[in-house]
Order: sequence, then structure tokens, then C-alpha cells
Amino acid sequence: MRSAVSAIIGGALGAALAAAPVSAQGVKIGILNDQSGVYADYGGRGSVEAARMAIEDFGGEVLGQKIELVSADHQNKPDVGVTIARRWYDVDGVDMITELTTSSVALAVQELSKEKKKIDIVIGAATSRITGDACTPYGFHWAFDTHALGVGTGGALVKSGGDSWFFLTADYAFGYSLEKDTSEIVTANGGKVLGSVRVPLNSSDFSSFLLRAQDSKAKVIGLANAGLDTTNSIKQAAEFGVVAGGQKLAGLLMTLAEVHGLGLEAAQGLVLTEGYYWNLNDRTRNFGQRYFKRVGRMPNMVQAGTYSATLSYLKAVKAAGTRDADAVAAKLKELPVDDDFAQGRVQPNGRMVHDMYLFEVKKPSESTAPFDYYRLLATVPGSEAYPSAKDSGCPLTR
Repeated sequence: MRSAVSAIIGGALGAALAAAPVSAQGVKIGILNDQSGVYADYGGRGSVEAARMAIEDFGGEVLGQKIELVSADHQNKPDVGVTIARRWYDVDGVDMITELTTSSVALAVQELSKEKKKIDIVIGAATSRITGDACTPYGFHWAFDTHALGVGTGGALVKSGGDSWFFLTADYAFGYSLEKDTSEIVTANGGKVLGSVRVPLNSSDFSSFLLRAQDSKAKVIGLANAGLDTTNSIKQAAEFGVVAGGQKLAGLLMTLAEVHGLGLEAAQGLVLTEGYYWNLNDRTRNFGQRYFKRVGRMPNMVQAGTYSATLSYLKAVKAAGTRDADAVAAKLKELPVDDDFAQGRVQPNGRMVHDMYLFEVKKPSESTAPFDYYRLLATVPGSEAYPSAKDSGCPLTR
């Protein structure tokens, strides 16, 4: 009888162990982003490699155990992203999910993370709602957001005479947020918004939207989109003679990846805002050159931001002495951020505050090396780029 009971107990224990999360003995990090679609160059596999660099730089272990990294392509679909995240949390034992390109996916995964009491750190998604009205105790936002982009690019162009705007807006949460935040900056600086049109994600034909923008006679056409949608709209705007006709294009979310895709001949003169540029200082150059050796191109703010978020999370786990999400979230908000991406601090609403940079894309004749694409116009202090936690709309800070 005793042997039979032992067999039952042993079988039950074996089944329980088999069902236990794989990372029960170590920290597991997931990179969830677009790896095959419109944002594949914007973040994609490059962000996975950046996270891997952070893990290696940290030493590969935390709390005496190995750090694991997994990744998946959410295809820019919230249902796909949530399904992957749920499996990672419930079955695979993932402790933290980061990158999360595409705002609709990021918002959905952040809500799931709140339910599961797991930390998510958003990098590639832009909507300021992540640390605004949609904030959670476990949600963080690194690298940039729509408010910072609006302050940088929108504010600069209005002050230089671009006081009437028309928006081509990506038809989902990110686009709406970028248009709203930039519009508020434009009007606060004395400009006017003459109209907007919503454009489906991954559009191939921008002709009808560009014609409406031309007809508006706005001085600035704000491209509230990203990735290949931005590069395709700029290319087609050239075919329609938009800039030749006297209007200016504002790439409200452009990174080094999109400029590289366009080439300097097409991108020269564009004004944009990023939170990182590889050729800014010795620390950014150090990271950029290390990344280039592994990937064959320089990183943008999404990829460098993924490195920073991953490293900061591991530092918080070490400081907390546990993987418990409440303890780690508290440490993330307590510890300063100081790495090759940026120097900053995390607000109570989860927003990582750091300086942003206004750049102008160089002429081909001004570029002296591969990926030497930007001329620095201004530094936007973090305190100006981002609202305070109490002004963010985050209910946790009331």
C-alpha cells in the first residue's frame, strides 16, 4: 500500500514539476514585436539582439541563476500579441515582456500584464496613454512617446514658421495619440490644425491622402505614422511634388532605420526627434559600434532603448533580491538610469524621463561615414519632453 501511495505522490509531483513554468529557476525575458511586417526594421530582430547584448553585459546571470531570452512576432495584431503573452506568462514562465512595438498591441499586453502581476516595459509603441490614463502598477515606458515627439518636432516647426498643419494619421491608437499630442503642441505655440485623414496601417497607396493634404494648403503635413508607412508616404509625396510645391513634411516618428531606408538623397532636410543617436557622444558611439559588429547597421532609439530597458530590469531584480513584480517595479522607479542609451529617472507612473534630441537629416555631401545621417539642432530636456506624473493622467498618481 505504501509503495502504491508513494507512486501516486511521485507521479503527482512529477506532473506538477512538468507543468511548472520553465523559468521557475531563473529570470526569463520576452521580446514581443513586429519581426516581419511594416515595423521589422524599426525594431524587429535588431531589438532582440540589443536585449541579448544587455544580458551579456550584465553577466548572463541574476540571483545566482541563468537569464533566458525568448522572442516572438506579434504581426501587429493585438489578439496575436495577447495570446503569445498569455502563454509566456502561464506556461513558459516569462517574468517580463518588453519592446512591444505597435500601440494597440502594447496597450492590450499591458492590461494582461496587470492581471497577471507581471512587468512590461514598452519601447517601440509610442502612445502616451501607456503611462497616462492606461497606466498600471507594472507598466513602464522607455525611449520616447507621442508627447515627447510632439514637443520636439511639432514645437520646433511651429516656432520656425510652420504654423498651419494637416495630418496623415495611422488609423490606430498610436496615430491618434501622436496627432492629438502634436496638435496640442502646435496650438499651444500659436499654430492651427486645418484637418487630418486616417490612413490604414501598412498602406501601399497614399495618393488620395496626399491630395487632401495638398488641397488643405497647410504649411506642414504631419506624418503621424511610422516604419515603412512613413518612408512610403515620403516617397509618394515626392512624386506628387508636395515639397516642391512649398509644403513641408514632418516625420513625427522617424528613426535612423527609416532614414537609412529612404537614403539621404530623399531624406535630406527632414526634421525629426529621437531619444538616441549613435554618433552623439562617446557612450552612444561605443554601443553603436558594438551593435554594428553584430547586426551590420547602427541602432535606432527603439533598439538602443530595448538594451537599456533590459539592463535596467536586471539591475532592479538584483537590487530587489527577488523576481517578485511588486518589489522589482519599486526598484525600477527608485534606481537611476545610466547606460549607453541615456541617463534618466523613472516617474511613479512608469515613464522613464530622459533628454530627447531634435535632428535635421544631413545632405549626402555632409555625411562623412556610413550611418552619419544627423545634425543636432537642439536638446530637449526630459522635464520639457515629458509631463510630470501628476499631469500625465495616470490614475495611480492622483
